[in-house]
Amino acid sequence: MIRPLIRFQLLLLLLFLSAFTLLAQDAGKGWTPESMMKIKRVGGTSISHDGKLIAYTVSVPQMEGEKSEFLTHIRVVSSDGTMNSQFTYGDKSCTNPAFSPDGTMLTFLSSRGTSGKNEVWVMKLSGGEAEQVTNAKAGVNTYAWSPDSKRIAYTMNDPETDLEEKAKKEKRDMVVEGANFKYSHLYVIPTAKPAQGARKTLRLTGGNFHIGSFDWSPDGKTIVFAHQVTPQVDVWESSDISTVPSDSGAIRPLVVRKGSDASPRFSPDGKWIAFTWDNGDSKWARAYDLYLLPSGGGEAQKLAETPDRSFGIVDWSHDGKSIYVSEVQGTVNRVFVVPTDGSRPTVLTTGEGNFSGASFSGDGGTFAFIHQSSESAPEISVSPVTKFEPRKLTAINADVPSLPMGKTEVIRWKSKDGKEIEGLLTYPVGYKKGTRYPLIVNIHGGPAGVFTQSYTGAGSIYPLQAFAQQGYAILRPNPRGSSGYGAEFRRANINDWGFGDYEDDQTGVDKVLEMGVAHRDSLVVCGWSYGGFMTSFTVTKTKRFKAASVGAGVTNLMSFTGTADIPSFLPSYFGGEFWDRMDTYVKHSAMFHIKGVSTPTQVIHGLSDVRVPPSQGYEFYTALKRQGCPTEMIVYPRTPHGPQEPKFIQDIGDRMIAWFNKHLGRSGPAR
Repeated sequence: MIRPLIRFQLLLLLLFLSAFTLLAQDAGKGWTPESMMKIKRVGGTSISHDGKLIAYTVSVPQMEGEKSEFLTHIRVVSSDGTMNSQFTYGDKSCTNPAFSPDGTMLTFLSSRGTSGKNEVWVMKLSGGEAEQVTNAKAGVNTYAWSPDSKRIAYTMNDPETDLEEKAKKEKRDMVVEGANFKYSHLYVIPTAKPAQGARKTLRLTGGNFHIGSFDWSPDGKTIVFAHQVTPQVDVWESSDISTVPSDSGAIRPLVVRKGSDASPRFSPDGKWIAFTWDNGDSKWARAYDLYLLPSGGGEAQKLAETPDRSFGIVDWSHDGKSIYVSEVQGTVNRVFVVPTDGSRPTVLTTGEGNFSGASFSGDGGTFAFIHQSSESAPEISVSPVTKFEPRKLTAINADVPSLPMGKTEVIRWKSKDGKEIEGLLTYPVGYKKGTRYPLIVNIHGGPAGVFTQSYTGAGSIYPLQAFAQQGYAILRPNPRGSSGYGAEFRRANINDWGFGDYEDDQTGVDKVLEMGVAHRDSLVVCGWSYGGFMTSFTVTKTKRFKAASVGAGVTNLMSFTGTADIPSFLPSYFGGEFWDRMDTYVKHSAMFHIKGVSTPTQVIHGLSDVRVPPSQGYEFYTALKRQGCPTEMIVYPRTPHGPQEPKFIQDIGDRMIAWFNKHLGRSGPAR
């Protein structure tokens, strides 16, 4: 009879051999949408006050049987690299980790409780089980520790009333658009549980306004917050800034004016509040600057502009002399240092790749961040603040086979009007100089999105290395309208969608043809959202592409404006409503130029997309089909504007490869 220990060892051996066999099979196939889904996703860092510990998240796809979701758990790594442990477990995701300022506890959000809503949970770093802190009926949106570690502030949307719950049960839950908003408001709860009874929650705000970001004052007496008039996405430009005492009291408006005032953060000494303002110029192609306001009120002063004027505030420096911000510069996401004396920003994170998810220790000595490049997967790194000397701490995807990759490089070209354009070119796996390959032109969304040096092996609706494994080169242009190249460049496509940006994309194709990489008879094009708009518009203007894939594309500017959750978006870009500028909206809509389109075009859309409603895809698909143009439409249930279920993400990549190969007459990789 086999002893229990030997039986257990045999079981481990069988599991290892099984895993090894699966990895070997993946390696034999090379990159595929399926193998790319195995790349773990890494979430932003939270560093402890003393800089010794860094919490981060790792998300793994669950695709067995009925599951199609990402399971996220928290890990903690020491800044000296001697310890790296998983802190949370179970079948419910745990996100948004944060160390208490005194360094004794770690909090996170999870729906693991009986309510099924996101709540704040706390774990002692000395050990023990996680304990649920909040009991928020509608779930916690975001939270933050008080400076003394004795309280947690959080926001929650107004829950349904008893009458609303009753109406829902009785199927009388009709909806009146633009009414009965569920506003987000501030609450405070103690972290220590009383000897008897439950923790008492204190509501700080109420009324017809919706709170976004907030921050504690260093003395813990005040909370500053940004708020807008409703929860609707479309009213972002109404954001103002106010404060409220953390033990309850009257709300005090600090900044009330035209434009978006947002992201307030107290200075370490509590004398100043840093925030962003768009200077009252609230275009969707946003440009905003960093301002300082005396915390007691007064005149705000503008600091020096960042290169792109499109940043996120990360933190104040320990000495209060500068503010760290995150911003894209060209194809690199960096951390910049903005001095409070008004002098010009400097780059903190030098080098290539993307530097994101940064957090700074309370003692000012260390900061942690995620670094990735086109050829290297995201990992947690750490560096001294005074001198950038990055040191990698993790090897999160070490168990994934190392496969030959198609290399990626930054290329530049001049557009038809002489404007300098930049993009990323990924070569086929096994590329041979002098051989021409089929080319995929992948257009980003936004239009103020930007392609950066992110890992090309990560699972995505556009699985770049799977494309490269199939023998494709991939061009990802950053045409006018993109972020990363300054506010003027980002606004250069206002009143010009589908024309100047189209030429930027097409001259990029010409550049890759001139380089001898692409074959002019094997070109295909694809994109999501605004990239879908550009793809749909492209096939109405040229027949140079042999196939196209339109993902969640805006195809009819007029019907989009009346059905999307952002009705001010296109009037902002085109200088007026469609009824006042009918000719302009027609000129820039693919649907009004679709007659005669013959490019085989695949249409992909999520059925729960409120940003670009699926009717946009149906309009385009139906018109193509009625003309006899080769087409197919795939719709994904439960799917919003960005696909979130891993089975769907993988399926989109597989279908796109099959569509392109079919219409190029290819059955597999070109060698």
